[in-house]
Parts: sequence; C-alpha cells; structure tokens
Amino acid sequence: MTFPKLNIGDLVARVPIIQGGMGIGISLSGLAAAVANQGGVGVIATSGLGVFNPDCEVGYLEASVKILRDEIRKAKEATRGILGVNIMVALTNFADMVKTSIAEGVDVIISGAGLPLDLPKYLDGAKTKLVPIVSSAKAARIICRRWLTRYNMLPDAFVVEGPLAGGHLGFSPEQIDDPNFSLQNIIPEVIEAVRAFEREHGVKIPVIAAGGIYTGADILEFINLGAAGVQMGTRFVATNECDADIEFKNAYVNARKEDLVIIESPVGLPGRAIKNDFIESIQKGLKKPFKCPYHCISSCNCSDSPYCIAMALTNAKKGKLKAGFAFAGQNAYRVDRIVSVKELMDSLEEEYDKAVAQSDPS
Repeated sequence: MTFPKLNIGDLVARVPIIQGGMGIGISLSGLAAAVANQGGVGVIATSGLGVFNPDCEVGYLEASVKILRDEIRKAKEATRGILGVNIMVALTNFADMVKTSIAEGVDVIISGAGLPLDLPKYLDGAKTKLVPIVSSAKAARIICRRWLTRYNMLPDAFVVEGPLAGGHLGFSPEQIDDPNFSLQNIIPEVIEAVRAFEREHGVKIPVIAAGGIYTGADILEFINLGAAGVQMGTRFVATNECDADIEFKNAYVNARKEDLVIIESPVGLPGRAIKNDFIESIQKGLKKPFKCPYHCISSCNCSDSPYCIAMALTNAKKGKLKAGFAFAGQNAYRVDRIVSVKELMDSLEEEYDKAVAQSDPS
C-alpha cells in the first residue's frame, strides 16, 4: 500500500500532505523545498517576512515583497515539486503578497485568517491554484457563492482547520474544547457543503483536513471521512530542514502536554502556544513596552496590546525564547526528536500502510 495522491486541479502531489505555512520565518524556502522534494506540497509562509529586512533603507512592506520573491526563487531552484505560499487575509500588504506570489508562478496560494473573498481578482489568467482556509461549512459556502457571483469561479480546494491547530485559531475560546467543533465533525459538514457546488458546476473541489493531525493513522482517519489529504504543521517544525533556530525546535522536543496553552493574541484571536516565562509574564499582566514598527496585521490592537506579537514570534524563530514564544499544535508534546523531512514522510507512510492493513478485515 502507498499514500493516495492529492489532486488539486491539474496539480498532482504524490503524497497527500500539505506542509502548513508557519509564519514569521518558520517555514521558508528550506522547509518548503524539502517537503516538495518528498512529494508533498511545500509552503512558504508570508506573514512577518519584513522583520528579517537587513536593509534599513527599505520599509517593512517593501521588504516583505522582496524577501517573498527571493524565498520563492530559492525554493524553485531547490525543487521541481509543488510549491505554495500561505497568505493571511489580515496582512496589511495582502494584495502585494498575492500579486508577487502569482507573478513568481507559485503553484498554490493558501489563504486564511479571514475569508479571502476577493482573492480571485488577482489571478488574471494565471494557473496558480487558490485554496481558502475555513473552519466551518458556512464559511465555505460564503466563499463559493461570492467567488461564483463576482468571478464565475470556485476554489480549487479548501483547507479545513480544526481547533487543535497551532497558532491563531478560527474559533472562539468556548468552541476550542467543544466536541461539536472537532475536526472530525467539521470535515463531513464542509464536504457536504462543497459537494452541492461540485454537482452543480461539474468540478472537483478537494477538502483537506488540518489541525492536530500527527500520525499516518490520523491521515487515514480523515481520508476515510472523505478528505482528499491533510495539512500538517507541527510535525515539520522538528525537522532538520525547518527554517527556525534549533532552540525553537527544542521547545517542541521538550514540551509537555500541560505546556500547550491557549493565549489571547493581540490580533484579536485565540492562539495555541508552548507556555514559557514570556507567556506567564503576560498572563500575570506584565507589559513588554514597544512601538509598533511594522503595522503588519490589520486587526492588531497595537495601542493596547501588552506586547508586539511580531517581535515575540521573531525572537522565538531566532531561538530567543526569553523574549518570545513558539506557536504549536496541540500534539507538539508528542515530538521527541528532530528528524529529516524524508524520515518524517517515510514514517508517516509506514504508519498509514499499517493502519490500512489493520482496518482491512481480509
């Protein structure tokens, strides 16, 4: 047995795994190219790229575009596999990042942290696939109807992110632990909602499960529920090729189950992170004085926030965890070592095959 292929339009990934886009430098060209080389979909995260600007003459927004262009080109030089970018709707330079990605010929744009209602207007005949991230069937229907009305097109796929994911979550704090909002419940609902548009318009819109998926057996579970594939972020952090500092990766290796906590982010959403001294100090009401140098997220309440999340996540990416924290999925505590992307992909396929064999009554 082997993994089923993931088809997104005319793109065919040998492995049905999209590597999650992890922002502020965690998934750049290094990780994305490595995943693409193993048959998955490698993803560069666009959020926060401007903070790595070495040129003081260039502003944050301009630097973000330049760095994204450079990262896409580096990834393309390193792989012939499928490459995508993750672009948050809430980015203040969302349009520029979309235009740059399309101009550079990325295969897929994956977009969440808001509904990408106007994403197709940037396509202008390009072959780039457009994949919104949603957390409910209602959101999927809204996007499908808006795209049909305004652009006469439908999404090429959907990523459905459940409440066990890392980083910012598309759920209220009360919904995160509510079984009614589990990924196992949401996936069939979104598939059913999308199916109506598939039938009416004669297209295929694959649905990809995300959030808390850790093993090959988990992948099989969601494929059996009707998903075409999965998106995984946490597992790819603890790889040699991940673009984060070794201390960031070690935060995953050393994490305990009780260290995974929900925080209130300055951008107005709950988020899941690995608890450390920085987070504990914020929870005690201490503030980290700052001036907002970036204006990177449109929803960020920087005037009242106790800290700058861009700075905190940048520090963490660089291994300076006393001045920041690591976002992580609920299963990060299960990570016990750092491996290569190839080792990870091979082990996931072995687990998947074993789970298939165990579920086969013959």
